[in-house]
Amino acid sequence: MSPRIADVWVYLSASPLLGLTLTLLAYQAAYWIYERAGFNPLLNPVLLAVAMLVTALAVTGTPYATYFDGAQFVHFLLGPATVALAVPLYLQFDRLKRLALPLVGALVAGSVTAIVSAVGIAWLFGTADTTLLSLAPKSVTAPIAMGIAEKIGGIPSLTAVLVIMTGVSGAMMAKYVLDALRITDHGVRGFAVGVAAHGIGTARAFQVSEQAGAFAGLGMGLNGLVTAILMPLMIALLKLI
Repeated sequence: MSPRIADVWVYLSASPLLGLTLTLLAYQAAYWIYERAGFNPLLNPVLLAVAMLVTALAVTGTPYATYFDGAQFVHFLLGPATVALAVPLYLQFDRLKRLALPLVGALVAGSVTAIVSAVGIAWLFGTADTTLLSLAPKSVTAPIAMGIAEKIGGIPSLTAVLVIMTGVSGAMMAKYVLDALRITDHGVRGFAVGVAAHGIGTARAFQVSEQAGAFAGLGMGLNGLVTAILMPLMIALLKLI
């Protein structure tokens, strides 16, 4: 950087609005690429935006804490956005009642599979116990997953990274997996994505249809609840064994 540009950057980096501005610009650019690519799941805008932000912070030497001072406003909106998912879900309430029993079975199967498969594979590779505990709630939305990890002896910050990786990969691969399984019902597809890929998967489901998004939001919320109940029980059972 030239001295003048460097001075301008130092001034801007001290402003808490910098993080918010960078976040919005990065996501807008990522979504533009995503849209131009015909909404190809492999070019997930969250993944692209994260890559852009990491690159920008690394190149400019901006500390994450400085960035988050402004970006925390977006973080705050995660709560209201999650609660707002109840609106499209309410519009699907009649169908939800008809599918209540199958959804409960799918929820329990999905939650247990997400935990056992992730921990089992990592254990086979000799992963440390602390990392295993951090990995266990990776299919749950970040605030709940971090709380679970802290309670069971994992590392919340590591869990947050694993949660994001799970959400992005789930949003990218869900279409191909569900197509291969010949699952065409939007409600079923959405619920599966919500259970497996939490908020990022739910955002992708809403791009497909309102029904898929509503059921994805339901799957995300219920999976957080079930995992928070199952994890301590499974840990206690393993200790007894």
